Amino acid sequence: MNLSIRLKLSTMMFLEFFIWGAWFVTMGTFLAQAFSATGAQTGMAYNTQAIGAIVAPFIIGLIADRYFAAQKILGVLHLIGGVLLWFAATSASFDAFYPYILIYMLLYMPTLALVNSVAFRHLPDPAGQFAQIRVLGTIGWIVAGLVIGNLGWESKNVLHYTFQMAAVASIALGLLSFFLPDTPPAVDKNSKVSVRDILGLDALALLKDSRYLVFFIASILICIPLAFYYQNANLFLNEVGVENAASKMAYGQVSETLFMLLLPIFIIRFGIKISLLVGMAAWVLRYVLFAYGDAGDKAWMLILGIVLHGICYDFFFVTGQIYTNYKAGEKIKSAAQGLITLATYGIGMMIGFTLAGMISDKYTADGVHSWFNIWIIPAAIAAAVLVLFLVSFKDEKVNAENIKH
Repeated sequence: MNLSIRLKLSTMMFLEFFIWGAWFVTMGTFLAQAFSATGAQTGMAYNTQAIGAIVAPFIIGLIADRYFAAQKILGVLHLIGGVLLWFAATSASFDAFYPYILIYMLLYMPTLALVNSVAFRHLPDPAGQFAQIRVLGTIGWIVAGLVIGNLGWESKNVLHYTFQMAAVASIALGLLSFFLPDTPPAVDKNSKVSVRDILGLDALALLKDSRYLVFFIASILICIPLAFYYQNANLFLNEVGVENAASKMAYGQVSETLFMLLLPIFIIRFGIKISLLVGMAAWVLRYVLFAYGDAGDKAWMLILGIVLHGICYDFFFVTGQIYTNYKAGEKIKSAAQGLITLATYGIGMMIGFTLAGMISDKYTADGVHSWFNIWIIPAAIAAAVLVLFLVSFKDEKVNAENIKH
């Protein structure tokens, strides 16, 4: 691969996920510190991700794939996004903050597909080289957490700096995008397009397969407890007295990178069902550890719960993407991936963030959270999904060639 292109694509991925990790992880703590936000309000703020995930296919399908070069749209979205993040940082109340973050996520979520499109179009061997580029995104997320933790922004109650840091990075990526390799539209702008095409509804045919239907339902359900982690983990760690919580949460992304290397071997050896069950079991264990852990003698339980992120994410979500790719076939691969993303990060996470907000409010009295109850409920939900999947899903073997492609 041309060194200049490699550097540009790697920097693109680094900034793309640095921006997200810079504010998303600590937003719950920010809202509590800055606005004394309720659980319902925090759930609303995090739900902007789910709303963005639902809207993203329309932006990609109607605009990016048909009328403008992907790198130019990426640039415009990030430049606007940088301005929105800066205004979000200076908001005086939750009511003022929410519109900025909502509009921002409507613009940011489509960029996740755009950076992938730019990368795939300019890699000579996408199957072999994409991971080498994408890993820079995980490193970007880790670096964001380390910066926040090491500068002590959580303990100093200055988390508005996270949005300003993300804003500067967003503007930097917006400017860089105009110097990325040209990635013109892949679809003729005069060709007909329907909502069915945009949402990848042809992939609904996969649900006629009873095995995939069980997996699809389980994927939506497991995203409900997943939302509790994103919404509450940083606030929880700070409230129980964990120092440099954002930095310690970056252990989860380090774990994610390591387990990504082991996942293909595990799937080939043990099959799809066991891999998915391991991912679900990790969610149950993580929340039990959070429920019983503390920042004192049981601090190891909290650290282990964070490190389990690699298993939680890779063994369920990445395995699910591989399984979807295997079941879809060549004609509807993209549509199938779009559909499972819409179902999980859209529908599943929306239910999860809403429920997490309700549970947080139910178990909060005089500003004090009953964290045991807040964590044991998603543990029970994840355990129920695990049992449902265990008794309902018939295993399938996936070979090395399916994993590679």
